[in-house]
Amino acid sequence: MRRGNDRFVAGEPRHPRQDVERRHDLAAGQRPRAALFGCSDSRLAAEIIFDKGLGDLFVVRNAGQVISDSVVGSLEYAVAVLGVPLIIVLGHDECGAVGAAIDSTRPNAPELPPHIWRQIAPIVPAVHRVVRAGTVDGVPPATIDAEQVGREHLRDTCGELLHSSELISDAVAEGRLAVVGANYRLAEGTAVPDVIVGNVDEEA
Repeated sequence: MRRGNDRFVAGEPRHPRQDVERRHDLAAGQRPRAALFGCSDSRLAAEIIFDKGLGDLFVVRNAGQVISDSVVGSLEYAVAVLGVPLIIVLGHDECGAVGAAIDSTRPNAPELPPHIWRQIAPIVPAVHRVVRAGTVDGVPPATIDAEQVGREHLRDTCGELLHSSELISDAVAEGRLAVVGANYRLAEGTAVPDVIVGNVDEEA
């Protein structure tokens, strides 16, 4: 994954395993090398960022990479049935869901449509922690650091995944699985690990 991201950052992608032969080979089944749970942002196309091909990644995405039953169930399938040894949780800077969560905490914030509110609500605790950390003598910061909120939320997401799934946490404890939380930098194209739980195979 790191080598593929390095190629993408350098502008030298190989676009591996994207030919007709690979497509035919996968028709009968899949054996991805990793699962990736990331934000739905159109700038986070996982196979492009990591220079992977068909069948390499089992990808689950929603706005703001927020844990839900469908996300946990999909990742459990990747671990239990497909046997992936790695789950990457991918956040990023300039995240619209993070921005919406920050805006929702401001005085007189407009009411959001209910489904959007339910999607961003799990990010709000990270907003509150960042505000508390920046409060001096009872005065909150004039601006809220969106990147710090995003990092806090990424850590929350990794923790909630392990807390929500006994299957996944057991696989980590048994050494069969690692969970890596990474932040993607839109301008640079880099995916930088921030949270690592379990033993990471450097060859992945």
